[in-house]
Amino acid sequence: MKRTLTALAAMAVVSAAQGAVERIEVVERVPFAPGVTFGEYGAYEKIRGIAYYALDPRAAANASIVDLKRAPRDKQGRVLFSSEFVLLRPIGAQPTTLLYDVNNRGNIAILGQVNGRSPAYNDPTTAADAGDGFLMRHGFSLLFSAWTWDVAPSAPSAAGTPAPRPLVFAPPVAKGVKGKVQNEFTVNAPADIATYAGMRGLTYEPATPNDPHAQLTARARPDDKRRPIARSTWRFVEPELKGGPGRVQLEGGFQPDTIYELTYVAKDPYVTGAGLAGIRDLLSWFRDHPFENAPAPRNVLMFGISQSGRVIGRMLHDGLNVDEGGKLAFSGAYLQVPGAGGSAGFNSRFAQPTRHPSMMEEHDYPADAFPFTSAPARDPATGVTASTLDKARDKQGNLPKLIVANTSTEFWNRGASLIATTPDGERDVAPADNVRIYGFMGAQHYVGRSSKRAPFTACVSTSDHYLPMRALIVALDDWTVNGKQPPASAYPQLADGTLTTVADYRAIFPKGFGLTPPAQNLREPRLDVGRNFAVPPKHGDDYETRVPTPDADGNDKGGVRLVELQAPLGTHTGWNLRAPDTGFAWATSRFDGSFVPFARTEAERVAAGDPRPSLEERYANRDAYVAAVRAAAERQVVAGLLLAEDVERTLKENVGLYDSILARDSADQSCNYLYTQ
Repeated sequence: MKRTLTALAAMAVVSAAQGAVERIEVVERVPFAPGVTFGEYGAYEKIRGIAYYALDPRAAANASIVDLKRAPRDKQGRVLFSSEFVLLRPIGAQPTTLLYDVNNRGNIAILGQVNGRSPAYNDPTTAADAGDGFLMRHGFSLLFSAWTWDVAPSAPSAAGTPAPRPLVFAPPVAKGVKGKVQNEFTVNAPADIATYAGMRGLTYEPATPNDPHAQLTARARPDDKRRPIARSTWRFVEPELKGGPGRVQLEGGFQPDTIYELTYVAKDPYVTGAGLAGIRDLLSWFRDHPFENAPAPRNVLMFGISQSGRVIGRMLHDGLNVDEGGKLAFSGAYLQVPGAGGSAGFNSRFAQPTRHPSMMEEHDYPADAFPFTSAPARDPATGVTASTLDKARDKQGNLPKLIVANTSTEFWNRGASLIATTPDGERDVAPADNVRIYGFMGAQHYVGRSSKRAPFTACVSTSDHYLPMRALIVALDDWTVNGKQPPASAYPQLADGTLTTVADYRAIFPKGFGLTPPAQNLREPRLDVGRNFAVPPKHGDDYETRVPTPDADGNDKGGVRLVELQAPLGTHTGWNLRAPDTGFAWATSRFDGSFVPFARTEAERVAAGDPRPSLEERYANRDAYVAAVRAAAERQVVAGLLLAEDVERTLKENVGLYDSILARDSADQSCNYLYTQ
């Protein structure tokens, strides 16, 4: 089924000035999760389509898009492109909140974390793909579209199974532009051949195939001097998959514990900022138009996880949340685990959106830069005072309402403290009135499910921050539609001693139970790429970052007290050290925290020399632990950080882990017991 929708004739006349979506083409319309109804919202449908855009490089709303004026234009001076989209919505013609999920490296993310099930083949179709139906039962229409180009192809599907359907953007190209591109990579085990693109991504390939002037270097740490590797000892090899990232082969092989970097001249950079403008304009179109026999939505929200949350941060920083007509494209946004916020990636020449710095790698790739805070703050190094929202107001002066949530891991590995402190880490900066900040303490970047320690030294953190996420999504909708205030911000701060230096953290952290804190966290790089996006960029003094203060159990203070920390079964940290055999033993995992359970009995605790009180001392019996979990969950419900419908799930998860710890063979050092329930 294909049909094309155009705006009203009157709107079409002014489309170049006030709207960039020229037309919408519907290519598929089918039931979603056939046979399933989602509470009062009933059955859902899936609509797959293509949006066609025309951006005016002369419009003030597009002035921040890097290299847009260098892209090819039509006879009217507009830059043309398109993107695929997928819409899930109730079949009944009723107004709903349109929730746009910024896909992560081409993949739909929100269904996996919020509904509990990632859609098979990235193509939401079946009842299983709906997970527990949370977002549908709460009446959200879900919109996904292509916004980035650097999505590596997947391996061929097994016979008889559908091919994955990532959402991949084909941006405009700045033809004739050349520049240096650097590609940093590591290996976890010795290898003769390595891929040099970023995580699950693509990169710009050399302008000259098998470039004889390309340079390969090696170093042990990010700030070490690069050691050139003779060009005669390595060569380019074909991608493993057609259309996949390039690879290099080195005589003697690549080794762990080494950062390799491949640099060469590339050409014809993509106008990556057009992908962000495409999101803006697709939302603006849906905001104002009835679509396929349904009214325009009552509300428009954005949601992004990790990379996708940073996309929203960059849109706000560049004013790309305000359309060509001067209106907000969305009334609210939820940025989940964006670290320092994402004010520097996704809109620069030769941008590689998949790359971002962590403690160990990619310190030359812009992902975050001053300003970091939603309220104005002064950068002592430059004397400039600014905020992330300086360009985000509509023509009436309105700002979208924002929720920003990080876990403990982002404080260690992604500079999360900077969104609420001065750049020197010396003073707190309270969020703007339209912003709420939350820190999910004891949680890691995603909810862990690994039953192995490798490639790290500890079992991963078991805490579940997806449940408060569900409550906050509903709260954001209530805030933007009804004006109901969401829970007060809750995050570690300097003033109350819940945010501190790494040195203090190490001094306070309990000793003698198998975890030794890292010597450093990520100190966010201060980069200067200049007007011509120099490679490598100039480095200034790093921004100062802080970490949550631990308590006597090693659990982080401040922030949102997850049930797992209110009724603890062990120590949950935001960091997990790399295993020595994978290299970089001084560094932390990019995304994972740690969990070490308390001893079960006092005798077991004394024998092990564990300073933390045992489970036996904390909870008289299983019933006492169940009561503690239920009381903690009910406190979270009152605080607006847990929905009543999720209390039983919280009990099941935590009591299941309690039972697994008690049943565990104390000699078993594996992590298998964590996920038996």
